[in-house]
Amino acid sequence: MIVQLIKNLRILPRWVIIFIDLFFIAFSTILAYLLRFNFSIADLNANNYWEGVALYSGFGLLSILLTDSYKGIIRYTGIEDGSRIFYMVILNMALVSVTNLILFYNIQKNLIPYSVILITFLSSFLFLFNYRLLVKYIFSYYKQAILKNFRVLIFGAGQTGIVTRHVINSTPRMQVVGFLEDDGYKVGKVLDGIKIFDAKPAVVNRLITDLGVDELIITAKELSLERKNELVDTCIQHKVKVRTVPPVGKWVRGELSFSQIKEINIEELLGRESIRLDSERVESDLAGKCVMITGAAGSIGSEIARQVIQFKPERVVLVDQAESPLYDIERELRLTHSQVNISSHLADITVAERVDPIFREFTPDLIYHAAAYKHVPMMESNPAEAVTCNILGTKLLADLAVKYKVKKFVMISTDKAVNPTNV
Repeated sequence: MIVQLIKNLRILPRWVIIFIDLFFIAFSTILAYLLRFNFSIADLNANNYWEGVALYSGFGLLSILLTDSYKGIIRYTGIEDGSRIFYMVILNMALVSVTNLILFYNIQKNLIPYSVILITFLSSFLFLFNYRLLVKYIFSYYKQAILKNFRVLIFGAGQTGIVTRHVINSTPRMQVVGFLEDDGYKVGKVLDGIKIFDAKPAVVNRLITDLGVDELIITAKELSLERKNELVDTCIQHKVKVRTVPPVGKWVRGELSFSQIKEINIEELLGRESIRLDSERVESDLAGKCVMITGAAGSIGSEIARQVIQFKPERVVLVDQAESPLYDIERELRLTHSQVNISSHLADITVAERVDPIFREFTPDLIYHAAAYKHVPMMESNPAEAVTCNILGTKLLADLAVKYKVKKFVMISTDKAVNPTNV
């Protein structure tokens, strides 16, 4: 309820700020009189303290207007606002002191004791500035409650994990909710006030949901590539961001900062350097050329088609047996790249009578061959189909490529024949 009230509270009108400031000036003057006369009401009345309060408040209003101390937005109070308030209370004290001197020379009596003036000067500054700082703190505190805090799990309950926890807790809007650990001896214990959980996939899945985890930070450097990929796959399923902590030797001056905790990169998951695409070379191969893509309606073939068409080929020839997916990818490419000639052909790559006319009509410059059965366990149960499509179909396309003088034949079909690290 308080959070919602703070969220909806608008900036106060300036006249309200002036009224509050005058209240604290009057209160400071009364407090000064009480301190000066040891809280004796009789002495207060004998010294006509109400006249002093009225004089101080009147000059206070004038000082507020002259110094613009009321114009600052309280929830954003800073040094400049403090300076304005300081100038205002000095001006107020000066005006009261001058008036006091004038009265003394005329009636040989001070309206306000100078000790009261000094106490009022100090207390009014403290009240006026500190109430602004208090309001600023309250808004700042509840603003953090309104904003979402990012909840973090740390993999690795060692020294690096502890350092990472301190870095995260000193970062605004981030909160460590648990440690993960493969070491069974540590599981269930508490480290730096945070519980250590088992890092088994089933447990991590449950923790991400139960604790509302937004990020996972991996601090363990000895983690195997397989284990790291397992953690990343789990996080991807839950749309949890993954970061890694660099080795201690790469910390700046031996200290870790949040800016050094980077999102995990592809090299860390591949176990090798990622392959950088030479865009200029690819464009020189594809621009203005006729490109044939077999298996163009599949997950791999359709993505190849999307990438190829970016490099402005003269024509893209899509070949596949699946009617609906082929229609979908053709329609998508026509909508996004209407300037490129696109043709789609329903064809079985194992039937020469169907495929040969396509080669003869378009004489492609390049072929991306992605038409193949790719689910190995199923093909092991249906070896005849696997051989017919993946071997004989590929041979037919290769023979036609030679016959029609295709410049480049890129074979993508047998990516499941081995176990490459990128699959």
